[in-house]
Amino acid sequence: MFESLTDKLTAVFNKITSRGVLSEEDINSTMREIRIALLEADVSLPVVKEFIASVKEQALGEKVVRSIQPGQMVIKIVHDELVKLLSSEQAELDFRSAPPVSILMVGLQGSGKTTTSAKIAKRLAQRNKKKVLLVSLDVYRPAAQEQLEQLATQINGYSLPIVKGEKPVEITQRALAYGKRGGFDVIIFDSAGRLYIDENLMQEISEIKKISSPMEVLLVADALMGQDACATAKAFNEQVGITGIVLTRIDGSSRAGAALSMKMVSGVPIKLLGTGEKLDELEEFHADRLASRILGQGDVVSLVERAIENVNQEDAQKLAEQMLKGKFDLNDMLSQLRQVQKLGSVGGIIGMIPGLSKFKSQIEAAGVGDNLIKKQEAIILSMTKAERRNPDIIKASRKKRIAVGSGVEVHEVNKLLKSYEQMSTMMKRIGHGGMKNILSSAMLKGFPTGAMFGGKKS
Repeated sequence: MFESLTDKLTAVFNKITSRGVLSEEDINSTMREIRIALLEADVSLPVVKEFIASVKEQALGEKVVRSIQPGQMVIKIVHDELVKLLSSEQAELDFRSAPPVSILMVGLQGSGKTTTSAKIAKRLAQRNKKKVLLVSLDVYRPAAQEQLEQLATQINGYSLPIVKGEKPVEITQRALAYGKRGGFDVIIFDSAGRLYIDENLMQEISEIKKISSPMEVLLVADALMGQDACATAKAFNEQVGITGIVLTRIDGSSRAGAALSMKMVSGVPIKLLGTGEKLDELEEFHADRLASRILGQGDVVSLVERAIENVNQEDAQKLAEQMLKGKFDLNDMLSQLRQVQKLGSVGGIIGMIPGLSKFKSQIEAAGVGDNLIKKQEAIILSMTKAERRNPDIIKASRKKRIAVGSGVEVHEVNKLLKSYEQMSTMMKRIGHGGMKNILSSAMLKGFPTGAMFGGKKS
C-alpha cells in the first residue's frame, strides 16, 4: 500500500533530514517534489494544491527555520497535515439504533461489495458479538446470491434464504421481517452494482434505502480505480447519500492516492480498509496510522492488533515454553511460518514495522516473501514426523525425496535446514539465558535479513 508514494517521500525527506539549516529555496524545492509525488500517486489536483499550501505556510515559519532539526519538523508538519486530511470524527460504524440495525452496501460492479459484506459480518460477529444476517439484493449478476450464501457458510454466519424470482424491494422487506423474527442484531444488504453509474441503479438503491432505513450506507470503492474512485464516491453521495467508504484492494495498489482524496472530494469519511482477499483482511481506518505508513514510519499498533486477533495464544505459549527449555524442532518452525501467514503478506508486515519499510526492496531482493513461506511450508510438510522432530537424520537421499515431494530443488531444502539451524541455535541460547548476548551480537555483527525465512544476507 502506497509503496510508490512512500518511497518517493522517503527520498525527499532523506535530502533534508541531515541538514542543520533549511533555506527558503530548500523548502520550495521540497514542496515541489512532494507535490509531484502526490500527483503521481493519484491524489487529485485540488487536494494536492490545498495540502501543499498548508504545509508550505507552516514550513516557512520561524518554528522550522530556527529549529535544531528543521528536516524533522517538516516531516512532522507533513504527517500532521496528512492526519488532518484523512481524519473524521465519525470513522466508526454506527449501531445506535434498535436492532436489527441495517447496513446498506453500495458501489460499482467488481468493487468487492459481496466479499466486503462477508468480511464486515465476520468482523462484527467476532469482535462485537453481533448476530449478523447477510442479504443479497443482486438479482442481475449470475450466481451473485449464491456467492453471498457460500461466503456466509465460510464464516459460519447467516444468510437470507434465496427465493427465486423476487425483486430487490421484495427481498428487502422479507429480510427485515426475517431479521426481527430471528433476533438478529445487524442486517447487511448487499445491493447490485453496475459497470457505471446510471439512473436505474440510483433509483433502485434509493428505494431500498427508504425501506431499510440503514444506519450506515457504505460505498465500496476499489483503490485501483484512482481518480475514478473519487468521482464515484462524489456521485453516490450526491444522488443516494452515503455515510462512509470502504476502500478495497489497498494491498494491490502501490499508489492508492485515492484514499487521500476521497474524504475531501466526497465529504464522506473512509471507515474501513480491505487489505487482502482473505475474509479476515479488513481493518478499521485510522488516519494517524495510515499517515505513519505513508511516511514509512510503520504502524506497530495495527500490527499488534492483528497479532492478537490471529495468533493462536496456546501455540504461542507452547513455543515460549519450548524456547525456555532450549528446544526447537521443525514442527515449531512450521508453526511460526503459519503464524506469520495469518498476519498477512510479508510486504504488509514489513510496512508496519518502523524503519523497515525503506529496506523493503532489499528484503524482497533477498528472496523473502509470501511465495517463499509457502514453499518452506511445503518442504516441511513433505518430511516424515521423525524428520521434523530430529532434522539431523536428514541426509542426501532424504533431501532428494523431500525436494521431489515439495516440488523444489535440493538446494532449497538445504537453505531451509540452514535457516532452521540458525533459529535452533538462537532458541538454545535463549533457553540458557543468553538473550542479552544474542541481541548485542545481532547488533554488532548484523543478523541476516530474513534469516527466519531462509533469505540471503542483505
